[in-house]
Amino acid sequence: MSENRYGEKREESETGMKLQNCETQESENKVQESTNEQIKDMGQVVLNSNSRKHKVELLTIIGEVEGHESAPSHSKTTKYEHVLPKLAIIEDDEEIEGLLILLNTVGGDVEAGLAIAEMIAGMKKPTVSLVLGGGHSIGIPLAVCTKRSFITPTASMTVHPVRMTGLVVGAPQTFRYFQRIQEQITDFVTANSKISKETFEGYMLATGEMATDVGTILYGKEAVASGLIDRLGGLNDALTALHEMIDHPRQERTERSHS
Repeated sequence: MSENRYGEKREESETGMKLQNCETQESENKVQESTNEQIKDMGQVVLNSNSRKHKVELLTIIGEVEGHESAPSHSKTTKYEHVLPKLAIIEDDEEIEGLLILLNTVGGDVEAGLAIAEMIAGMKKPTVSLVLGGGHSIGIPLAVCTKRSFITPTASMTVHPVRMTGLVVGAPQTFRYFQRIQEQITDFVTANSKISKETFEGYMLATGEMATDVGTILYGKEAVASGLIDRLGGLNDALTALHEMIDHPRQERTERSHS
């Protein structure tokens, strides 16, 4: 009888362990599915498998920055109505310690791009951007809005004046409106990078760079040399810089507690 009871208890224990393992595996699968959906839908994922145990949010800004009007269905877009609340969540979440932004954008809606850039610039948490492929037009404020910016050697950035699509009224007021928008972009870029206003405006109004437009195309080294971007580098450089920025306030708190 005792052997039977022992055997029954062992079977119950093994069954319980199997159920627990199944539940754990099912939970892990759900987390992975949720992560995959987040990457697919919004290009976002949390990086937390590093040796320093930092919880870093990854945000991608790709294709066209979509604003008040929807882009064609075949276009790759970044929707500002998705990015803005996500940035608020990241800033408010005490567990998230930093933000890494990967940029490969042709530009897009000026107001939407500036809104995203202003929100990122106003974040207290460590932020780093990496320009991959291209950071054109309104992608420039998005590249410089972080506390530290990187660009790969082959990436490019197009600096040009503000353009307007659709019907434009040919009046002095319209011209002044364009001027004021351009001034806002110039002021933001120069305030968040090391490039001077004169240099940036010179790039913007250059006539010998592009065949059918005014402006300038800057590649990796040129963007860094001009002061527009902080450093030349890749993913590892950007992540290393972000981890160091996260560690720095921790070190300060430790030193203050010992003093």
